[in-house]
Amino acid sequence: MVEEAPGEDAARGRDEPAPDAALPDELVGYRGPAACQIAGITYRQLDYWARTKLVRPSIRSAAGSGSQRLYSFKDILVLKVVKRLLDTGVSLHNIRVAVDHLRHRGVEDLARLTLFSDGTTVYECTSPEEVVDLLQGGQGVFGIAVSGAVREISGTIHEFPAERADGLVSEPAVGDELARRRRDRQTG
Repeated sequence: MVEEAPGEDAARGRDEPAPDAALPDELVGYRGPAACQIAGITYRQLDYWARTKLVRPSIRSAAGSGSQRLYSFKDILVLKVVKRLLDTGVSLHNIRVAVDHLRHRGVEDLARLTLFSDGTTVYECTSPEEVVDLLQGGQGVFGIAVSGAVREISGTIHEFPAERADGLVSEPAVGDELARRRRDRQTG
């Protein structure tokens, strides 16, 4: 169950840092093995979560034997959040409810969230005031700063091969030395 933490709604309009501007666009996807490495999960978990529709690839689903799923940046972010919630003992049922609640948000919206759980309920907090209100309840909780996960993923995702859903050639990884040398050679 996902509940908004008690707190002041006025803080929602506050400008907060947006995720890294170098994030891949919505047509850029990553195959299953890359998504697993980036999110820190096993391929077996990824396959199970896709088959049970916990986290579905938003760019391209598997369409039979030999086809490859393509996961967007947001999909990989949700995979990482699911992994962290599982690691802290939240039940798969409650994770499913949380993911359904978060599914329709954009990456920038997700980056502004901090998820807290007492092991039973998952709360979303969007302001420091909501976090304080939740913690003042005196109950033991743990938190997941989704913005931290965004930074982790955006820092490593460029190291993995990407595919574009529209068939255009995607730009090589930013830190790719060979790609840099080719660009330098082409530009003179």
